[in-house]
Amino acid sequence: MLASDLGVSRSSVVAIYDQLASEGYIETSPGAHARVSTGITISSTSSKKSEDQPKSQTHSISAYGQRIEGLTLPQPISAQTKEINFLYGALADADFPKLLWRRHYTQALMKRQNNLYYSAPEGEMELRAEVQGYLLRARGLSCSADQILIVQGSQQAIDLCARVLVDPGAAVIMEEPCYLMARRVFETIGAEVLSVPVDEHGLVTKELPKVKNSLVYVTPSHQFPLGAVLPIGRRRELLSWAKTNKAWIIEDDYDSEFRYGLRPTETLQSLDADGTVIYIGTFSKALSPQLRLGYFVLPMSLVKAFRNAKQLTDRHAPRVEQNAVAGLIKSGAYERHIRRVRRENDQRRSVLIESIIKYLPGSTRIEGTATGLHIVVWLEDFQIEDEVAIVAQAKSLGVGIWSITPLYALGRKMRKQNCAGFILGYAGLMPSEIKKGIKLLAKALLLRCL
Repeated sequence: MLASDLGVSRSSVVAIYDQLASEGYIETSPGAHARVSTGITISSTSSKKSEDQPKSQTHSISAYGQRIEGLTLPQPISAQTKEINFLYGALADADFPKLLWRRHYTQALMKRQNNLYYSAPEGEMELRAEVQGYLLRARGLSCSADQILIVQGSQQAIDLCARVLVDPGAAVIMEEPCYLMARRVFETIGAEVLSVPVDEHGLVTKELPKVKNSLVYVTPSHQFPLGAVLPIGRRRELLSWAKTNKAWIIEDDYDSEFRYGLRPTETLQSLDADGTVIYIGTFSKALSPQLRLGYFVLPMSLVKAFRNAKQLTDRHAPRVEQNAVAGLIKSGAYERHIRRVRRENDQRRSVLIESIIKYLPGSTRIEGTATGLHIVVWLEDFQIEDEVAIVAQAKSLGVGIWSITPLYALGRKMRKQNCAGFILGYAGLMPSEIKKGIKLLAKALLLRCL
């Protein structure tokens, strides 16, 4: 009868009744009519869409969740923007070895497995072995494959360090200025973040506080963002301080592949005789930040804790991508690729420096040019307060530049330069774009002076 009234087949009606019964909305029994289950009430008003509900939070979230909710974090940049963007951390699409990647990715994908299941949290043995060999060749870093843990980028590595090593209220020591996303990780875990100034030689080790059982996060091979290289004397002072104060050191070696005319500096991990250094490396600068692959070199005493933490976080990093990178390194293609993009970025760096000298005011000073994929410019004719307006003026002309002020957690307290400063990344641009962008920036500065 119902099927006829609704103009549908009897099987459709039976299927609907079966579904309602399986979900507990109706009760059925042989020879009896179906009836609404006991306890089911029918609302007299239709439920409103979620967007119509009050936005006030009626359920609580943890203190950690509240700290995260209150953060202002960098937002992704639209891939469709047509402006010349001196975005630090961006790489040129043309630099990615697409044909080589496709070959090694396809080989990894097509390799037959007994079954598809989760992999080891520490990462694929083939990749860990290749990373071990690469670090010895490129950085003089000696370790075992067991000390290496593959992660989804250095950001995850920092997050794991925070959760494994830092209790709420514990001290974490950071450079000032610093990598903002690292600082935010430690702040949200509830750490007391203590800032130590940097100078033209990097972290001022004599200013390290006398606190026990803490953690210090440093970028010794290329201080972020100012670009200083920590000299051997200060490296040894830092290691001695860590031993005395029973502190862990996180060594973020985020772009050590890109040194121009200089030999690679010795890592803290290589100098560490006491098992206090946690070394972080990444493929984000040499290959792509979209790949989301990086790695730890851990003291053996921390291996089990970090493997377990990684497994609880996301099981493991993507297996096919791991094996593709392992194939790149094993074939020698990865290191040839690094040599090629180092030459490309050296050219970009030279064009950027030449353009700044030629087109920007003569009082402009440049910092951090010997290594990495960005530089810092200080505009002595402009005040710190002018940074926001200069960014907006440049954007109106089609140029993206980035204020350095957000990277100073303490504002002007430890800031050496009392003028406007900007970070200019160059690895994502072609030399012709760099030259055009600086000429437009010069125009923006001129308009700002009018």
